[in-house]
Amino acid sequence: MVNVPRLVIAAPSSGSGKTTVATGLMAAFAARGLAVSGHKVGPDYIDPGFHTLATGRPGRNLDAYMCGPELIAPLFAHGARGCGLAVVEGVMGLYDGASGLGELASTAHVAKLLRAPVVLVVDASSQSRSVAALVHGFASWDTEVRIGGVILNKVGSDRHEALLREALEESGVPVLGALRRAEGV
Repeated sequence: MVNVPRLVIAAPSSGSGKTTVATGLMAAFAARGLAVSGHKVGPDYIDPGFHTLATGRPGRNLDAYMCGPELIAPLFAHGARGCGLAVVEGVMGLYDGASGLGELASTAHVAKLLRAPVVLVVDASSQSRSVAALVHGFASWDTEVRIGGVILNKVGSDRHEALLREALEESGVPVLGALRRAEGV
């Protein structure tokens, strides 16, 4: 497999902010002059368009259901060739795969195939300490999936962020950042 640093942006469910975070990271790294390869788990063809706009490179799909698991690494290598970083945006919830087929085509499955760490984007609205139980569950569900950190999304205030960070201290999963609620997003 091509030796390009990579990370997977995943979430507990759709609507948590994966596209915002993944595309924002791609654009930020590209703006710093890094060649970034954007990928999307599954057959979605809208998000790769956003990735293309953010990186100036074609967005790529990594669909283990349509292409088969054995082609994920070669497809990734082709798309990431010549890049300094690859960002893979997940689909649905981290462990949601092709219906009735276990982990097949899930974000977790693709992360394992790519041996990539996962950044979990958590919609933190309407919770505080419960966020730690949620993150613990995702981090411990499959020990082959490496949760490298959490980005808290839809945080209401400085106080809310402090409560979330305090709750997550014991989880062993670092908080990499926090995004405030923004009605316009």
